[in-house]
Amino acid sequence: MAKMSHQGIVRRLAAMSIMCLAAMDQSHIAAAQEEKRRDGGSVSAGRYRYLGEEAWMERRYDDAALFYTRAAEVEPDNALNYYKLFRVNNRMKKLSSALKDLTTACEKDPSKAEYRTQKAKLLVSLGQCDEAVEEYKILQQQNQASDIQPNIDEARRCAAEVQAATSSFARQDWATALQYFNMALSHMEQAPDLLFMKAKAEYETQDYYGVISDMGRILKSYPSHIEAYQLRGEAYFRLGEHDTAVNHFREGLKLDPEHKGCKKGHKAIKTLLKKEKRGDDAFQAGQYKEAIDHWWAAMNLDISHLAFVRPALLKVVKAHTKLGEHDKAIEEAHKHVNNMESVEGLHALGDAQIAADKFDEAVRTFHRAFEIAPEDEKRNAQEKVREAEVALKQSKEKNYYKILGVQRNAASKEIKKAYRELALKWHPDKNPDNAEEAEKMFQDISEAYEVLSDKETRAKYDRGEAVFDNQGGGGDPRARHAQFFNQFQNSGGFPGGGGRRGGGGGGPQFRFHMG
Repeated sequence: MAKMSHQGIVRRLAAMSIMCLAAMDQSHIAAAQEEKRRDGGSVSAGRYRYLGEEAWMERRYDDAALFYTRAAEVEPDNALNYYKLFRVNNRMKKLSSALKDLTTACEKDPSKAEYRTQKAKLLVSLGQCDEAVEEYKILQQQNQASDIQPNIDEARRCAAEVQAATSSFARQDWATALQYFNMALSHMEQAPDLLFMKAKAEYETQDYYGVISDMGRILKSYPSHIEAYQLRGEAYFRLGEHDTAVNHFREGLKLDPEHKGCKKGHKAIKTLLKKEKRGDDAFQAGQYKEAIDHWWAAMNLDISHLAFVRPALLKVVKAHTKLGEHDKAIEEAHKHVNNMESVEGLHALGDAQIAADKFDEAVRTFHRAFEIAPEDEKRNAQEKVREAEVALKQSKEKNYYKILGVQRNAASKEIKKAYRELALKWHPDKNPDNAEEAEKMFQDISEAYEVLSDKETRAKYDRGEAVFDNQGGGGDPRARHAQFFNQFQNSGGFPGGGGRRGGGGGGPQFRFHMG
């Protein structure tokens, strides 16, 4: 029963491929019939063979095929006509047509060893190795098998390898099937049915590039092979190349608008991309919770589609960080790294750890990313390590990002917004009952903004360099902060209003218009 099962698979796939080839013979026949009509049927078979040989020598193979077809019509029982037609089709790589011609030649002249030998070789080229063995047996029975023992041995090996490949395929033993398909196909020139089965096994073992290559070979010879378009589209989908996958499904649907496999694949990609776009748009609009929900809806369509899920998960990490959900961001980043360690995933994890003020862990994470980074990414990975080490050092001193409550990669407008809100909150005029703490907080906030609002100063700070001439010793920074705050106020940095605070005790005085 198992033998019948896998042989049935081969027959069905072979029939599917042969249907694609059937139309290829018709043009020669139609042209030959037209030529015969014009000539009134008066040209002899010998004349047609002469014209065929002339076209053959001049490499006008389509003309040669036409003339040999006409010769066969005039002399339908002459095996030579079909043999010559076989040569032309064989040269044009129309091997199925060549086999048909050669089979007819053998039927017309069963004793011709040359014909049967060529037929056996052609059968091997087409992957029909068990039939090739039978042809060689006939030659042996006719005592015409001299010097062909190596060919017989090859046909038997090929037949055994095909048997092993198709049996393994039927058992869904994909790795073993691939091993034998590769061995069997090494004997063959055109075997689309076996090549298709090999590609199916490659798909099951996640060798998607192998699928693309093999289906490309089939489509080059048989451009109407719908199942090849479907399988190649599915392989591109698994690689995350969704636009190319859509194009393949569309090509299949041009051939059959109701093809279930291509319709399903096309719809799946469109649904996925729509949900992803909703997430991207929500993120750009600052709607981070909605973005996360849309991205997860897209990922849950097929959680095994890692070429999509992995980059989408990194988007989720960023959205959680934007929401201040640092533990959740770290958790999702760990999922990415645990699935498969990558420089990109480790960098996302390290960034989430820095946002959560887990600087020691971030340094270790970025060091690991540097260790596994390819040479062309080493410099960037080293820079991430340095940035994490600077952040760790600054976390033990005065951390301007933490003072303003922004991330280290915050945009200038985010920094300005945070400063406005905190300066309003901690201005001493707003805190008469907590003046001393407010004074200190206000100075720290002003100092942080002074550093982070200037591109050059911020870059120095991010590199761990001193940003003030007297940084690290002596001096009273309060006057500088007061001057900076007044400059910000006078430049329209705060909304207008009324209010004033007068200082005393030798400290700086601040003017602040309350909104």
